[in-house]
Amino acid sequence: MGQRFQNFSKRFEHHFLRYTRSIWLQAYLYLQGLMQASRKNMERMEEVVPDCNYQSLQHFLSHSQWDARAVLDQVAQEADRHLGGSADTGFYIDESSFAKKGKMSVGVARQWNGRLGKVDNSQVAVFACLGQGPYATLIDTRLYLPKEWVLDPERCREAGIPEQEVVYKSKADLAFEMVVGARQNGVRFSWVGMDGGYGKEPALLRRLEDHGEIFVADVHKDQRIYLEDPEPAVPERTSPRGKKPTQLQAQSESQRVDEWVKAQPAEAWQKVTVRPGTKGELRVEALQARVWLWDGSEPTARCWHVVATRELGSPETIKHVLSNAPAETSLERLVWMQRQRFWIERSFQDAKSESGMADYQVRGWLAWHHHMALVMMAMLFMLEERLSQKETYPLLSCSDIEVLLAHFLPRRDATVAEVVRQMKARHRARQNATESAYRRQSGFAAV
Repeated sequence: MGQRFQNFSKRFEHHFLRYTRSIWLQAYLYLQGLMQASRKNMERMEEVVPDCNYQSLQHFLSHSQWDARAVLDQVAQEADRHLGGSADTGFYIDESSFAKKGKMSVGVARQWNGRLGKVDNSQVAVFACLGQGPYATLIDTRLYLPKEWVLDPERCREAGIPEQEVVYKSKADLAFEMVVGARQNGVRFSWVGMDGGYGKEPALLRRLEDHGEIFVADVHKDQRIYLEDPEPAVPERTSPRGKKPTQLQAQSESQRVDEWVKAQPAEAWQKVTVRPGTKGELRVEALQARVWLWDGSEPTARCWHVVATRELGSPETIKHVLSNAPAETSLERLVWMQRQRFWIERSFQDAKSESGMADYQVRGWLAWHHHMALVMMAMLFMLEERLSQKETYPLLSCSDIEVLLAHFLPRRDATVAEVVRQMKARHRARQNATESAYRRQSGFAAV
């Protein structure tokens, strides 16, 4: 496996060698650290990876000018080679949050952190994942810049944000950018899957349809739908007084999607098997209808599928879904497509647990994108290992691969003497930090 890791890395070396060989060496060491270190910060990488140096890695990540976008584009193309082009290939959109202290990390603000389940000081990024069945990997990302950042050009300059990026884009805008970028990059997928955070944006759904994309998107329970075509029209003038009507009006009444679900008879629900799991088959109950969606301004309404699903053991927990898939698409297929979004959540788990996605120690724009590009390289390697070994080891996980690489790649901490030396170095660092804190405390007291 160690040799396969080296061969994999060489496929990407031209992105770094075009600058200097030293940059390529640091990239390879950092990638090794993401695979080998128990915690993926640079101090732990230095302890594990031979010839690795904290300051060199920090400079490589924060200041070297290699193109993270070019690396991400190759990751996407390589992932497409393995997963793309199938009717079962999905392109999944979701966001992930990273808790941070202070105000210096690029894009940090008090905003919703889904991992913590509350508003907190965090960075938030939108991610794209390519998947086919149980095989999936992250292939792109966009860091979200809150309005308070965009309105503070000096703060943006200090964080190294390129001038052309200092413009407010909603998370829905970033998601659409990644869909368009993936298509331009030759990535082949059959639909776009999103959770309610994106499905609640009707403009995004219309943009995707206008761009020729099929989507399967969760929506919130207060989503308005029409059971009959509202046939928008400007009402005729009924009185000579007042202004002539100019605004379109619906000719039928809308209702909330959760109200529609409650009105369905018990026999309308059908049992659907979604996928096999470690605890048996995942089964849900579901129902479906063709409905119309109107934004209040378009000349015609959109006719889409609405789907509701509920867990067999939790009938009150209902997911509401909209899709513009072809009218003849079966309920079983729509439910299957909607539930495939599970794999981007699984990709986040693997990225954070096994590839250090959340363990970065950098603040600037350039470094953040460098780190994410290398994390996605690491995840692509793990995907390729799982695919190549699926007949021999069908249960091979990213965690298994990390354990194997820790054994097969060379390690700095292979001797007792080196382990003890590293422990003493950590103790010195802790002691220095403690003494520094006491000195600052004494200085404040004197003032």
